[in-house]
Amino acid sequence: MRDFKELKVWQKAHQLVLAVYRDSLAFPADERFGLTAHLRKTALSIPSNIAEGCGRQTDRDLGRFLSIAAGSANELDYQLLLARDLGFLSQDTHSIGVEQVCRSQTHAFPIPAVSGT
Repeated sequence: MRDFKELKVWQKAHQLVLAVYRDSLAFPADERFGLTAHLRKTALSIPSNIAEGCGRQTDRDLGRFLSIAAGSANELDYQLLLARDLGFLSQDTHSIGVEQVCRSQTHAFPIPAVSGT
């Protein structure tokens, strides 16, 4: 088992969650159960999966959870794009968010090879 709090990728992903929560406070009230909730859930999924993977016993399990976190980072990238296109985020805020997503991608942390299903 690893201490996820020591991983730079987890630290960046945690900061990203805080930024998403902060920036989505200004979204329209009618998006509370729509895009706002989805953005927050997706952002939260990234560091959560890294943490869960670190608590697993095998490198294969860790790799699987890091892969899930990477998928969530791509999903968040799209949701930030949508929020920008809907006028909920400025271009600058969107660009900063996307940069954070790219920097928090789990390929910044070596993913053990996962073979089979």
